[in-house]
Amino acid sequence: MAKTKTPAKPKAAKQKLAASAPSAPNIDIGIKETDRKKIADGLSAFQADAFTLYLKTHNFHWNVTGSMFNSLHLMFETQYTEQWAALDDVAERIRALGFNAPGSYREFAALTSIAEEPGLTDSADWREMVRQLVAANEAVCRTARKVLDVAAGADDAPTEDLMTQRLQTHEKYAWMLRSLLQ
Repeated sequence: MAKTKTPAKPKAAKQKLAASAPSAPNIDIGIKETDRKKIADGLSAFQADAFTLYLKTHNFHWNVTGSMFNSLHLMFETQYTEQWAALDDVAERIRALGFNAPGSYREFAALTSIAEEPGLTDSADWREMVRQLVAANEAVCRTARKVLDVAAGADDAPTEDLMTQRLQTHEKYAWMLRSLLQ
């Protein structure tokens, strides 16, 4: 009976390389894990506020009535459409930092700083809708500033840039809405 050759052993260097390459490598983007966690936590709170504002804006788009119907219906649609796209950017930044983004109503409710207000009646005044949206946009701004401070301390320029863009947008929305009430 002929002897069968045993396969050659892989070179030691290849074994070492394979052993040091786990299926999910550690994240090394130049930001310490503890800082990435703080930033991701802040972004999660921001995401919850932004999603709550998105829902409120979309709700008011559907339910606005009165003399300002056409103007507000269009303004709310413009705002919630832009907000929806921005939610994805925030979630993707959380993921890039190595953490899961919140994505359920329960998570958003637990994380948001925007108080749930009673539902509006059938004849809700558009002014109350606008007042609520001003307050919610301002809350989103306050949360963004907190995240911006944490990101700046960790030298996280992408998160700083994202929060700066969101601040600019939500400050503008708050100003535009507030102007309707003056």
